[in-house]
Amino acid sequence: MLKKLKLQAPLAVLAELSHRCPLSCAYCSNPIELIQKNKELETKDWLRVIDEAADMGIYQIHFSGGEPTARKDLEEMVEHAHKRKLYTNLITSAVLLTRERLEKLKDLGLEHVQVSFQDSESENANRIGNFKNGHQKKLEVSKWVRELGLPLTINAVMHRQNLHNLENMIKMAKDLDADRLEVANVQYYGWALKNRAAFMPTKDQLEKSMEVVEKARKNLKGILAIDYVLPDYYAKKPKSCMGGWGRQFLNIDPEGNVLPCHAAQTIKFFKFDNVKDKSLSWIWENSEPFNKFRGTDWMPSPCKTCDRREIDWGGCRCQALALTGDAGAVDPTCEFSPLHEKIFGSATEESSQEAPEFIYRLPSNKEVEPVKK
Repeated sequence: MLKKLKLQAPLAVLAELSHRCPLSCAYCSNPIELIQKNKELETKDWLRVIDEAADMGIYQIHFSGGEPTARKDLEEMVEHAHKRKLYTNLITSAVLLTRERLEKLKDLGLEHVQVSFQDSESENANRIGNFKNGHQKKLEVSKWVRELGLPLTINAVMHRQNLHNLENMIKMAKDLDADRLEVANVQYYGWALKNRAAFMPTKDQLEKSMEVVEKARKNLKGILAIDYVLPDYYAKKPKSCMGGWGRQFLNIDPEGNVLPCHAAQTIKFFKFDNVKDKSLSWIWENSEPFNKFRGTDWMPSPCKTCDRREIDWGGCRCQALALTGDAGAVDPTCEFSPLHEKIFGSATEESSQEAPEFIYRLPSNKEVEPVKK
């Protein structure tokens, strides 16, 4: 079927094993309505999905969440994926891991670990993640990762309340012997959209952070690879979200719905196919949500005649929906969008005001009080 539709198999699958998470980050990008434990896919379903992914020719599987280590069957999935020759990556907050479990995962075939950090400074990190002593545990686990000989990526989620520590974050990643640092400015989907005013950086912060990253890239070339994700609200050109809708990646949520991207469930008119009902390859090729914005035929003007149309693939559909009410609209990040100046103006306005208190989240979807210092 892939040949008939001239589709290549996706490069990777993001397996969201659970929405359960010990942290309650105010920038959480998971959906507003979280999937509860009793609705999560069973082990046998995930093992079958892994087989289907391997049979399709997918190269990588990223075990994510929520917090993937909340699943007691993670070891079985990692082992099976490794046997099927999928490159295995664990995306984790790290706070639930023990050294013994990490070592077992490595022995079963885990090949890479990505640990998220909220700041380089302990008190602020714990405040942002709303988890007592979380930062210290993350540092400990990151050291274990390297001691066990596994590659380590540090995911540093940056915003107005921690960008002043960016240089220290880079130093922390180097000191932890990380292979890669992702300087990921907050993306305003899901719960993060509720806290946009609390996280929106100022233009001065943004310009300074770009200078810091460029300097570090030169000084640490060959030592630490640094990725930098520009905040959309200050960009002039949209990013190629997920390498283009339905082109390179697919996402499976905890109950088995298959999505073109992490935030696609915000597009309410879609009915997403589920791995319990259809095969992964059928969904990739035939699912209406995947085909709706795949390629360039769907694009509005000026996207359809833009010389970047096969570079950014029209930008982010979920962001277009969130900011314009129309998932098929020009991504407002683009300077040619009629709403671009308005969006840029809202970022400037919000960042110039005093940051409001965080609205934390729990799996119950209730707003919660912050941890005590």
